[in-house]
Amino acid sequence: MLYNLVFRFIIPVYRTTRRVRKSFREMSERMQQQGSGNGTPTGPGVAEPQKKASPEDYIDFEEVK
Repeated sequence: MLYNLVFRFIIPVYRTTRRVRKSFREMSERMQQQGSGNGTPTGPGVAEPQKKASPEDYIDFEEVK
């Protein structure tokens, strides 16, 4: 039972946590590199600035339990 706990739960959780942290770290580094670039990037892959949301953009919802 202890073997199953360690090898089927604890080790996979540990590995997944390491992967997620690594990917967040890489993404953060990429964002910092892009931020220190030359001004604002332009081109087909660049998103336009977001417009301010109007009240019609929001949808009321009810929480379902």
